[in-house]
Amino acid sequence: MDDTLSKAMEFATPLLGNQAQPNGELTLDHAQGVQKILQDIDASNDMQAAIYLAFACDSLNKPKEVLLPLFELSLTELALATQKIFQLQKTTREKSAVKLDGLSQLESVRRLLLAFSKDLRVIMLLLASQLQGLRFVAAQKIAVDQVLAKAALDVFAPLANRLGIWQLKWEMEDLAFRLLEPDDYKQIALQLESKRHERELEILAKKSELERILQVNGLMAEVQGRPKHIYSIVKKMRGKSLHFNQVFDLRAFRIILSQVPDCYRCLSLVHEHYTPVEDQYDDYIAKPKPNGYQSLHTVVRDSMGHAMEIQIRTQTMHQHAEFGVAAHWAYKEAGSKGYGGVSAASDQTQKVAVLRQLLAWERDISAEAGSALSTQALTVDEKIYVLTPDASIIELTQGATPIDFAYAVHTELGHRCRGAKVDGILVPLTTPLRNGQTVDITAVKEGGPSRDWLNPDLKFISSQRSKSKVRAWFNFQQSQETIARGRELVEKLLQREGRTALKFEELAKQLGFVSAENLFEVIGKDEYSLKQVEASLRPAQPQGLDDEKLLRKFQHAKSDSKNSGVLVVGVDSLLTQLAKCCKPLPPDEIKGFVTKGKGVSVHRIGCSQFMQLQLADPGRVIEVAWHQGSSNDLTNKYAVDILVLADDRQGLLRDVSEIFAKEKFNVVGVKTQSVKDLARMTFTVELVHGSGLNKLYPLLQQVKGVRLARRA
Repeated sequence: MDDTLSKAMEFATPLLGNQAQPNGELTLDHAQGVQKILQDIDASNDMQAAIYLAFACDSLNKPKEVLLPLFELSLTELALATQKIFQLQKTTREKSAVKLDGLSQLESVRRLLLAFSKDLRVIMLLLASQLQGLRFVAAQKIAVDQVLAKAALDVFAPLANRLGIWQLKWEMEDLAFRLLEPDDYKQIALQLESKRHERELEILAKKSELERILQVNGLMAEVQGRPKHIYSIVKKMRGKSLHFNQVFDLRAFRIILSQVPDCYRCLSLVHEHYTPVEDQYDDYIAKPKPNGYQSLHTVVRDSMGHAMEIQIRTQTMHQHAEFGVAAHWAYKEAGSKGYGGVSAASDQTQKVAVLRQLLAWERDISAEAGSALSTQALTVDEKIYVLTPDASIIELTQGATPIDFAYAVHTELGHRCRGAKVDGILVPLTTPLRNGQTVDITAVKEGGPSRDWLNPDLKFISSQRSKSKVRAWFNFQQSQETIARGRELVEKLLQREGRTALKFEELAKQLGFVSAENLFEVIGKDEYSLKQVEASLRPAQPQGLDDEKLLRKFQHAKSDSKNSGVLVVGVDSLLTQLAKCCKPLPPDEIKGFVTKGKGVSVHRIGCSQFMQLQLADPGRVIEVAWHQGSSNDLTNKYAVDILVLADDRQGLLRDVSEIFAKEKFNVVGVKTQSVKDLARMTFTVELVHGSGLNKLYPLLQQVKGVRLARRA
């Protein structure tokens, strides 16, 4: 036994004592079991030693200070990283016990595990620990841990497969399947003709036989063989809706040659020496799969009648199948186009290829140098995963800063963020975060963000989500200041008019506003005149004789109402005109107001000016309605103003105009104004009917930066 391994065991044994894992297994026994698994897959001595030290770290207050004088830095860091991912996995398991469903959730967990592996060996240690946990549960025949078994089947076994550790993968799958579905497991096991080790011996014999046939005929080839494990059989039966006797690759072989002609010659030799199974031949060389996969597939029977699947391909095809988008694991483990509702996860393919190469590299270095070097796992994802002090996982984008982290935890924490510690070290707020770091935010009790955070040159924030929250905070503060200013102006007006007893909400409703805050805001922005408020507070002036005569005159007047498309209710015809203040159009609810010399002015019911006129002289208000058939009269067009408020930016007017063009709105006028990075745009459009406006507003609000879209 290596000195480092012996030393680690001696150090950890008294610390572990009678400690136990959540499943009841003694921690020391668990560590020994993991070490045996690592030994079987030719892992380095440092890796075997690290498993003991990782569990021992839980009993140390300052593990790094204790371990460094006794062990090398690389081994100490490996042990600490392993302890950290064990804690992370435990926390994730507790929080995801209910959520571990669905392919998207499982894929995010897979990515998380890969992302947290600064050192690839940490993942291998985690996988070995998971397998040992399954072995213990199966051997002791204790109550099945559903979360452990499901996580092993859905997460850790596919991860082992991606890393090329096939020994761990198949045993993990079979044990998990045995625990989750014992009856189905026994049924398949009984149908197998022989035990697994017997089938492995058969594979070796057939492999030698195929190599001899090819060598005699002058073909230099690499022959690979494997027996299919029980879970793989079940997965294929369920995925393709097959019976057991329809599964032909219980014994499977792969023949790798140098050239394409050799592949077809090899196929001919195989069919000469064995009996081909009808309808079980596929030429993916001549007709590759959509993902680029190429190979010859055939199923034959030997002299004993045993079926064998044989795949024949070139070395180039094999490399593509192993590491390209056509990788066997890819279409079996994730997506929607493969069998069983799964297909290739092409965005992770390159990452997995690198990980496999790094795994082999780590083994070579361990064999040659006697110690393993840290292997950095490359992250091709745009996401990183960092931890809170209580080990909760926070997902961020690449380049995220402590401020982005604070906003991801809680919006208020982001607003009040003033400092940060990363892995216990105080860092500037502009520091880019990395995978696996623990971030602790220092915040004040009250306060808000700084405008400097929005300066892209200072790089305080990288996430668009964080930037939006900072902008929203400043917009809210500005809105509150505007409301306060409007409130002050209204209060002064009420004092001058001697109407201090009038409630703000009542005044707002009189003027047609939803709430007093809405009234204060438009007054504070100078969008609503105080004179209009003043007019509503003063009593209406008595009407003279001329006005009464005018009303009687209009009741008998006749003119062409088709010009406006409006009829006065109860009167054959009366001169009408559409009010310019609110610009009504069908099917708006409307009312008329008799004016001097200009007939009846037609307003929308919610028009603030109409409400003032109604308060001043309710006797002039008359009922009006849209002319029957005006909605379908294409010659009668109405001008309507549409207000758009948005964050000012380059190309904003173009983007908004494109929406009008796509929806076939005829824009006849545009007014734009920009104040303090806020653009106010008024579009005048011609319409026959207003039914299309409700569809238009959501489309406008989808434009980047648009805050509000409505009738002016």
